[in-house]
Amino acid sequence: MPKRSYSVNLKTKIKSFNKSIIVDSDKSLSIRSFLIGSICQKISYTKNVLESDDVISTINTCRKLGVKIIKTRPREYKIYGKGLGSFTTKKNTLLDFGNSGTLARLMVGILSTTPNIEVRIKGDHSLNKRDMRKLINLMNKFGASFLPINKFKFPLKLRSSSMPIGINYNAGVSAQLKSAVIFAGLNSYGDTSIIEKKRSRDHTENLLKKNNQSIKIINGHEKIIKIYGKKNLKPINVSIPGDVSSSAFFAALTILNQNSKIKIKNVGLNKTRIGFYQLLKKRNAKINFTNIKKINGELRGDIQVQSSKIKPLIASSNYYVSSTDEYPILFVIAALTKGTSLFSGISDLKNKESNRIKEMQKILKQIGIKTIAKKDNLKIFGKGMINAIEKKINVPNLGDHRICMASFVLAILTGAETNIKNFETVNSSSPSFLKLMKKLGAKFEIKK
Repeated sequence: MPKRSYSVNLKTKIKSFNKSIIVDSDKSLSIRSFLIGSICQKISYTKNVLESDDVISTINTCRKLGVKIIKTRPREYKIYGKGLGSFTTKKNTLLDFGNSGTLARLMVGILSTTPNIEVRIKGDHSLNKRDMRKLINLMNKFGASFLPINKFKFPLKLRSSSMPIGINYNAGVSAQLKSAVIFAGLNSYGDTSIIEKKRSRDHTENLLKKNNQSIKIINGHEKIIKIYGKKNLKPINVSIPGDVSSSAFFAALTILNQNSKIKIKNVGLNKTRIGFYQLLKKRNAKINFTNIKKINGELRGDIQVQSSKIKPLIASSNYYVSSTDEYPILFVIAALTKGTSLFSGISDLKNKESNRIKEMQKILKQIGIKTIAKKDNLKIFGKGMINAIEKKINVPNLGDHRICMASFVLAILTGAETNIKNFETVNSSSPSFLKLMKKLGAKFEIKK
């Protein structure tokens, strides 16, 4: 059954608040826990899973490939691993990745070196528009093929390699492509080497770290990941922290809203994911990480934030890898902070769920914010906190959860009369978003 579509309407400014919240669990770790558990030996366990649309798509896809997954209690699962190269399904089975670019790229990595796989692969309207050229070219190197030839968007047919051989890969900024290569390399003959000059999120490596027969990480000026193919993987036991990307929207709201404080509990604080917070702290935002601990190779803790008078944002390309998902809300912060903000090295935002540069420019223009985009830079001429109760914001169906969330925050801060279409896409990453915003005092209307 298709998901029920709904819009969110807003026209009331939020008041001051002082609250403690728990955000939805980390989507990246939730998806990876099922994929890695499925290719391990024996039974793996994953707890505090994000039960969002993207994660449900992951579970359903694994089950279609013969993996037994049992829900033992809310947000807790047993994964009966089939081992490397053991996924099976009928020829021409359709695998639907929904809205999840993470699932699409990582599962294609696994399937490309799994013997005797011939499947049809697709996503939803938004995912089918995304260019998969880099992924396809990488998997071609392992010997996988995709039909039609020279088509780089879903739907496609995938034929796995009958004799996959490890490759050498100079990684870019995409953690998803890096993870796809790791997964493909795990079931290839010989070794796969990945050289990483810019450190992208490393959840896949962290979850595999105990398997030192299969993966070795050399940290130097450049990070080198060595994958030793065809070695059995030990099962995992994972507890998922809160999603640091989802937390950013509540932190941004607090920083910009007068006389407000928030404590966001048990959030993942992986160093490759906290660029949003590092950038804002440098611009005088009042942010503290407390109660920090390390579990499953991942840092986690509480984030305490309060209203702050910040400077315009100057985000070099170095911030992009560690705050990719947060750029829509960073653009909102820039618009409502007096002065000129500059974001560099962001051209990859054009190939997210939507073209996030162009679409956020359109949204900000509706409340009189001037922006200039050139090559891979965006300049935003912030006006400070504005009263936009006589202005209207319309957000069309973009299939982009982060733009929906950023637009919601923009609306309740400025009072602009706002209509955000297809808000159900937020369920792909943060199904509790509206409930938490209501707890903070946001007023909105849902139109089905």
